[in-house]
Amino acid sequence: MVAGADDAASVYYNPAGLAFTGNQLLLDAAWLNYSGTYQRKARLEQTDPNTGEPTGQRFVRTFEPVEGTSPLVPIPTVVYADPLGTERFNFALGAWAPYAAITSYPETVGGGRPAPQRYSLISLDGSALAIVGAYASYRPIDELALGVGVEVLGGSFETSVAFSSCVPDRFICAPEQPDFDAITKLAVGPIIAPSGVLGLTFVPSEDLRFGASYHLPFWIRSSADVKVRLPSSPLFDDARQEGQSARVAFDLPGYLRTGVEYRGLPDTRIELAFVWENWSAHDTISLKPEDIRLVGVEAFPEEYRIGDIELPRGFEDAYSLRLGGEHQLSFADYALDLRAGIMYEKSAVPAPYLSVTTVDVDKITVGLGGGLHIGKWRFDAMVARVFGQSVDVGVDEAQITPISPLRANPPDRTHTINAGRYEASALVLGVGLAYQFDQAEPALARAAEPPANTAPEEPTAPPAPEPPEPPAPPSAEGEVEDLD
Repeated sequence: MVAGADDAASVYYNPAGLAFTGNQLLLDAAWLNYSGTYQRKARLEQTDPNTGEPTGQRFVRTFEPVEGTSPLVPIPTVVYADPLGTERFNFALGAWAPYAAITSYPETVGGGRPAPQRYSLISLDGSALAIVGAYASYRPIDELALGVGVEVLGGSFETSVAFSSCVPDRFICAPEQPDFDAITKLAVGPIIAPSGVLGLTFVPSEDLRFGASYHLPFWIRSSADVKVRLPSSPLFDDARQEGQSARVAFDLPGYLRTGVEYRGLPDTRIELAFVWENWSAHDTISLKPEDIRLVGVEAFPEEYRIGDIELPRGFEDAYSLRLGGEHQLSFADYALDLRAGIMYEKSAVPAPYLSVTTVDVDKITVGLGGGLHIGKWRFDAMVARVFGQSVDVGVDEAQITPISPLRANPPDRTHTINAGRYEASALVLGVGLAYQFDQAEPALARAAEPPANTAPEEPTAPPAPEPPEPPAPPSAEGEVEDLD
């Protein structure tokens, strides 16, 4: 729906589509049911207890798998479009939430053991983000429509994760020693990040449309609260955290959508679209504490100030190829739209940087949907299935290390936490409705017109010996009455 965007959802796909929308209210909601499995692998090395040097014995440990799930939370969209009495312009206000899974993993596994993925993610519960925007379209000529939008990403982002308070190279503890885990809750917000979107639609003929839109990045620069459950090691028995304010900075990508739609078949439209997303902009997440201190830790200074933390993301640009179609038919004297689509999307996360923080894999999505027109109303429903490709990250290619709030010399041997097997899939269910206050430009043989099998028959004159006066053709008002 890049070239074919022609209802209020155009604010997301291509704001130039508002030029074909008219005065419309659109509401919808969807549920993204994410399901993922991670089975971690880790390389272990035997170390001489006297010298701390490796003995040369190495083996790989395979942990029990953990399941990632998402809550039953609707993802809403609301858009109101109104030309405000103009002929060449249209305007819209909209709000929608990103289609992102709020994922949670266990903190412990069987027997109360620490979960193997705890250094990457425990939970995203409490996160709530929304995009609000104002949009406008202009159609200088019948063949061309332009669109623009100004948006703000707002809300908060929360994550729970385990930091390792163990000093590197087994100085006083072993890597991943559970009683040195500091369970940390990071609440980023309020987030207020401006952005914008541009779009155009070119209609060279009734059968063909071209469309393109570009969405600017979101630059996140926000305050944050850091709350730490200190480790259970005796070294922290008398310790406490003072201060919890920090600053967080990261970028979300811009993306380019392009599409071509064909309408040469009766009551049918088919679109092929290509989308490129600049995920390489999301290379790090920066966390800068503002006077956060640990006080009373044994063998530490009386006040230990937490330093800046850089979380490497290592994302790459991604793309997707999408094919979809819609066919309209008559159903019980109403118009029914049947829709189907398929998409292939390349992952933005290279295998060495894949973790349960963001499980993004190559995927194929298949969707089915429909819309029933009743008067000025359109009632929609859809279902989609996301099939993710399994990914195995080798212990020698993994690049993500545990987050440590302690400043220390880097260890001689890198200890990574993201190797293993990742599997992911999702089910998306959605419903929606649109109300058309006026008569927008038709996308197909419009639902506002009666189906062909309900059209009134042409009147015929009764036979007479002499030709009568020809009957007057029905007035436009009479036709409306007949159709009603």
